[in-house]
Amino acid sequence: MSTTATAPAAEHAQADPYALRPEDARPAPTAFRDRIRHLGPGFVLSAAVVGSGELITTTALGAQAGFALLWLVIVSTAVKVWVQMELAQWTILNGRTALEGYREVGPRIGRLSWINWLWIGMDFAKMFQRGGIIGGTAAACSVLWPIIGEPLSWGSLALWAVVVTVAAILLLQSGKYSLVERACLVSVVVFTLVTVSLAVGLPGTQFGYGGSELGSGFGFEIPAGTVGIALAVFGITGVGADEMTTYTYWCMEKGYARWTGPDDGSEERARRAEGWIKVMRLDALTGLAVCVLCTLSFYVIGAAVLHPQGLVPEGNEMITTLSRIYTDTMGPWAEYLFLVGAFAVLFSTLIGSTASVPRLWTNTLGLLGVIDWSDVRARTRTIRILTWCLPLLWTCFFLWMQSPVLMVQIGGIGGGVFLLAVVVAVWRLRHTGVPKRFRGNPWLTAALVLSSVAILCVGVYGVLKTLGAVPE
Repeated sequence: MSTTATAPAAEHAQADPYALRPEDARPAPTAFRDRIRHLGPGFVLSAAVVGSGELITTTALGAQAGFALLWLVIVSTAVKVWVQMELAQWTILNGRTALEGYREVGPRIGRLSWINWLWIGMDFAKMFQRGGIIGGTAAACSVLWPIIGEPLSWGSLALWAVVVTVAAILLLQSGKYSLVERACLVSVVVFTLVTVSLAVGLPGTQFGYGGSELGSGFGFEIPAGTVGIALAVFGITGVGADEMTTYTYWCMEKGYARWTGPDDGSEERARRAEGWIKVMRLDALTGLAVCVLCTLSFYVIGAAVLHPQGLVPEGNEMITTLSRIYTDTMGPWAEYLFLVGAFAVLFSTLIGSTASVPRLWTNTLGLLGVIDWSDVRARTRTIRILTWCLPLLWTCFFLWMQSPVLMVQIGGIGGGVFLLAVVVAVWRLRHTGVPKRFRGNPWLTAALVLSSVAILCVGVYGVLKTLGAVPE
């Protein structure tokens, strides 16, 4: 075994995760059990995705459309992972982030590609979504502990919005993010188990459903009046465009690219790359399983419990409307169970955004020439500054708009549009930056083709129908 493979973990932790050095290379595990030990980025992504997409938007879609859009939920969560894996493969092989790859897809406008500029525009739309996450977390806290005024009053919401935002910032600034990350993941797992159990147990309650209801969800139509939220769901559930982009950063910080090492053209390096790409794919598929399970459970619950009662989560009352899922089936005491779980899920999503978005903006500033991305000190300093500034800006968005569901939907639509550009970028980067050896699997290629076609068809259809080009 090489000395790099047995080096202390602390030595690898000190290495710059965005720099490829020969001394950091190590062979990938070959046994399934050993590969599981190297999973991580997919779970981080799942913890971040579950909050806004699954809990808020997917449940709201089920409440509004009933079971009719069950097909869209499955397509949305299942097809996008293949694009995610292709983008991550390019990152591992080239040791570069997604935003750096997007800049290679012309035409350029100034120092950036059109896709980079589209990402900047999308992220401004995402600020509404992140503000909605803060608002949902604040609403849960306001109902549980109404310190100022009545629950969900402006004063109570404003206070809790500031508290949860500053708490997220301080947790990340303290250098204990790994502990917070694990705690958030545990909270998501626990809340998911409760939600899945409720979804499975609904047939035994007054809100039961059967095969006919589930079958009606595969008509492959989008009912009138649900186009906006349907497009948001496709953009936000499962792994969205921003999560695909962020995933490349987590893969690098986990070590997949660093352990692969720089491309010296050797067979040994190619085999290391194949090994770590296999670990990455297992990681991504494991995260996909969590997302699919969560998404289907939340949608079915919204369609079975809220839709028959005409309850659609809206405004600041979103959190209390969602709590009806539990109180109507388990009794009034279950509201507290829901509120604690909702806080845990939404706060973990806020943690994920607060950790990832400053990295993406710092990388963007590097591409613009404002900072030197390769300078670890400059990069770290900029990330810390943005870790304070951006979440506070998201809080201001919520205090100005105060409609978590609508804010999350705005972000979802922006993500859906950007997703189309990411598909274009992935195929371009696959052609220019992925050797034939790594794109020769016909099954993976077929899955990528189907994934791309599904994204393009649903995305274009949603945009055209929103613009009125497609008749009702």
